[in-house]
Amino acid sequence: QVHLVESGGGLVQAGGSLRLSCAASGSIFSMNAMGWYRQAPGKQRELVAAITSAGSTNYADSVKGRFTISRDYAKNTVSLQMNMLKPEDTAVYYCNAHGLQDGYGQFEVWGQGTLVTVSS
Repeated sequence: QVHLVESGGGLVQAGGSLRLSCAASGSIFSMNAMGWYRQAPGKQRELVAAITSAGSTNYADSVKGRFTISRDYAKNTVSLQMNMLKPEDTAVYYCNAHGLQDGYGQFEVWGQGTLVTVSS
């Protein structure tokens, strides 16, 4: 099986920065896209940022220019640098990854979620 472990959430004041990290482990043959989603109370989960195996990135309009996604392909990790945080960024952030698992075909997995709280 493939597992994701996230770290880096917490409480920060508006205008501050946080960095989220996510590490994948397990019998991974190849990793395709990795990304971050978030879910605020009472709202649906939404894509924040994603990065493909080729390095192409995609960001939600609400975070463009403030958040940066990066990836370590050798270590199967993905990070999200969040700057100029706003109270509306408050949410549980989930790491997501999909790819090919040794002997088991395609996989898609989610992390357990990490809470980001931005105070005004």
